[in-house]
Amino acid sequence: MGRAWVFGDSVNTDDIIPGIYSISVDAKEAASHAFVYKRPEFAKEVRKGDLVIAGENFGFGSSREAAVLALKGSGVHAVIAKSYAHILYRNAINNGLLVLKPEEELVVKDGDEVELDVKRMVLVNKSTGKEFKIKRLRPFLMKVVNEGGLVSYINRYGGYA
Repeated sequence: MGRAWVFGDSVNTDDIIPGIYSISVDAKEAASHAFVYKRPEFAKEVRKGDLVIAGENFGFGSSREAAVLALKGSGVHAVIAKSYAHILYRNAINNGLLVLKPEEELVVKDGDEVELDVKRMVLVNKSTGKEFKIKRLRPFLMKVVNEGGLVSYINRYGGYA
């Protein structure tokens, strides 16, 4: 269980981590600059297990892996957005960050206590008691995420299986 960090539409990679801070490949270092201009409190207040909830077009802009590293390094359990820029979506999967889409409109406010039940594929808003259906990730992609990313998956299974 964690808290919801709610963002609107069109969150770009510069919003997640500005280019000036995206030179490190260290996830913890990247996390210390996550949303530094858009949500300055994020890096200090985010906790392991928190969820990022967003609207349309999450992660458009530069094909910057540091954006995913910043989210993952900050302890974000998953991102749930209506739609994603393709490059961020694939970078997230390849780096073991769970990225999902809602099946219905999410009624979640910033700071609500939320829980993602991956077995049932529902987001539970503990603050309101309401549940929302989440689209299942394709099984292969879920395996990659569960392994911690594509490199870990290939190291374990020796290729795509």
